[in-house]
Amino acid sequence: MATNPVFDRIEKDAQRGYAGFQSPSNVGTETRPNLGQASAQWGAQSGMTQQQLNDLYNQPSAGPVQTGRVSMDDVMMKTATLFGLVLVFGAIGWAVASANPQLGMMLWMGGMIATLILGFVIVLKKTISVPLIVTYAVIEGLFVGAVSQFFEMQWPGIVMSAVVATLATFAGMLIAYKSGLIKVTAKFRRIVTMMIFGYVIFAIVNFIYAWTTNTMFGFGGSSWLGIAISLFAVGLASVSLALNFDSIEQAIATGAPQQYSWLLAHGIIVTLVWLYIEFLRLMARLRE
Repeated sequence: MATNPVFDRIEKDAQRGYAGFQSPSNVGTETRPNLGQASAQWGAQSGMTQQQLNDLYNQPSAGPVQTGRVSMDDVMMKTATLFGLVLVFGAIGWAVASANPQLGMMLWMGGMIATLILGFVIVLKKTISVPLIVTYAVIEGLFVGAVSQFFEMQWPGIVMSAVVATLATFAGMLIAYKSGLIKVTAKFRRIVTMMIFGYVIFAIVNFIYAWTTNTMFGFGGSSWLGIAISLFAVGLASVSLALNFDSIEQAIATGAPQQYSWLLAHGIIVTLVWLYIEFLRLMARLRE
């Protein structure tokens, strides 16, 4: 989720100043050295002529790639990589669940628990671990594939509808954020964060209730109350995408190290999968 600890960590690092980069309060305040005063010293140290020094000094500034900072292209590439892993292993999870429903249920439950634990490890680990993030995407793909196969068996055509709805929501939220229709402020971020934490607690309680009572959706079932709960969850996941986009812009603006692109991409994938699952639940409740 966008306001999950992944993005909270990035925001806090940005406020303190990333290792090897300026803090936001110092960005743009540096002054260029006086080339005329320093040229003699540089020439003596490097053996370069005055003209060579002038040419070197007038070269364009290094871009994010040269300086090892996060760029939008880098985040998009990492996101595509993780999304591809989710799709590939999602197909594997689907095939396994189709051939062996019991094994598919194990992938469903095991994947849900494993991603929860691994997600906390990724967030709490002091260094960014690419292997852990990749492993998370693999396990999440198996989980999504098994879940999707179950829903498709119960309600044919629901998976494609949920996929289209997820992609359309992603595009809509991106347009709304870029056009300024949605503005992410500190107050807005705090409110959404509290709502997400509250929903996470509810989701855990609801899962336990559904498991012990052997009901499909838990509280509300397929009644209007259940549909209202699903609509709230879809809306919350959708708003989280705007916080994703804002966190990426903050990381780029504050010169986050390039390795943070993996963490940013991971956060986007987590939010997209959450949104997709909530669409599945909403559509299933509507069909019931």
